[in-house]
Amino acid sequence: MGAADARRAASALNRLGLGARNGEIAALGDAESWALRQSRQRADDLGVFAGLPDSLDYLRKEAQLQRRRRVLKREEAGQPAPAVPGKAGQPVNPLARLYARMFGAALRREASARWQLAARGDTPLAERLVRFWSNHFAVSVDKGPARLYAAPMEREAIRPHLNGRFQDMLLAVEQHPAMLRYLDQAQSVGPDSPLAERVDRRLARRAGGQPARKLGLNENLAREIMELHTLGVGAHYTQADVSQFARALTGWSLPLPRELEQGDVTRAFKFRPFAHEPGSVTVLGRTYADDGEDQAKAILADFAVHPATAWHLATELATHCVSDTPPPELVSAMAQAYLASGGMLPALYAAMLEHPATWAPQARKIRTPQDLLYAGLRAGGIDPGDKPQPWEGFLMRLGQPTFMPRSPAGYTDVAADWVAPDALWKRVQVGEALAERVARIGLEPRALAAGVIGPLLRADTVTALARAEAPEQAVALLFASPEFQWRV
Repeated sequence: MGAADARRAASALNRLGLGARNGEIAALGDAESWALRQSRQRADDLGVFAGLPDSLDYLRKEAQLQRRRRVLKREEAGQPAPAVPGKAGQPVNPLARLYARMFGAALRREASARWQLAARGDTPLAERLVRFWSNHFAVSVDKGPARLYAAPMEREAIRPHLNGRFQDMLLAVEQHPAMLRYLDQAQSVGPDSPLAERVDRRLARRAGGQPARKLGLNENLAREIMELHTLGVGAHYTQADVSQFARALTGWSLPLPRELEQGDVTRAFKFRPFAHEPGSVTVLGRTYADDGEDQAKAILADFAVHPATAWHLATELATHCVSDTPPPELVSAMAQAYLASGGMLPALYAAMLEHPATWAPQARKIRTPQDLLYAGLRAGGIDPGDKPQPWEGFLMRLGQPTFMPRSPAGYTDVAADWVAPDALWKRVQVGEALAERVARIGLEPRALAAGVIGPLLRADTVTALARAEAPEQAVALLFASPEFQWRV
């Protein structure tokens, strides 16, 4: 393999994938062909999702939790909360103990499954795309009602649609409990819907004829769909467009606990005609007839193939995979290919992977904390095991905990946001912790460095590895090196 081919292979595995394993660069072959194949296939699941609850299972267990909470509260009414010892002598709320008992094992398995896929999967570029879209449709689990559903949304709404129409992924995400809960859509009611009128009458009677507070229209989901998921901030839509779209979305909700208890619910999404705002709406100059659930679906379908959406998606993906400031000609080529295909995601991927800018020497990205951990696991041949707590702890320390961006905009992957001096020192410490987990038998750090960095390995780094006092120290130096900190 020539130097140019080796560089492209290193870029394919380290920048477009999740990080090279030892020897993969030399064995890859044609990098562009490999990348295109990866982009057209489903991401490995390695069987790690087998037996995990789906979102409907979680909703049913939540309904059970609510019943048990009511019983606990009745039992504790008028009594002080029991001081159950917890960590470091802190009292533990019985409700928190109940939650942990019902969901703790499943949440740990959800997290462990993702670490296993990052470390062991043979479709690292496809896996990168999964995680890119998961961050594009960000849900933050620090908002309690969404906590159980972020990981299921990734495997139920994103993985199955990775190689299909963006429209299908978009619809699956916006109807998922994670997004409906996170952006408060389940509480949105049309102001003139039958449900709102009925509640208004009831509240008016209780208020003795005084004006009562009307049920509200929640615009959170509509706004974030337009601003983040599809058209983008720079698209020419108005507040009126957001409000009209929010009206079309009313009625998009979840099954109620009593419906789940009846046992005839088959989906974790529920359209409620009674809460839907009646009448047509006009969004971006187009009028959509009142067609129940399909009214908002039609708007989403148009958003999915809008030129502004094409440009927004192309910019985000090129920024994630190629450069913090991707060349406009690359973004344009990707957007045009996407529109010409009718919104097919493989066309978007292929236009990026076939463009010279993607393989140019100046194309590079900082490894975010998550990327750094993934690359370290793969380079070191480290089995993350079935206990995700150490890895999640590293991410918390580095400032990028899983599914916790604290904003619907998701995590940034621009270098300036991840390279503060304190953050760099924490990266070095995490590199040392990773190095301690690399098997010592047969370990040759300089060979490992060449195997996972390839032709981009600097002479200074080779010299530093040779001078290290012990193999694990040399591996820690490798993980802290500039070549490893960047996806080049």
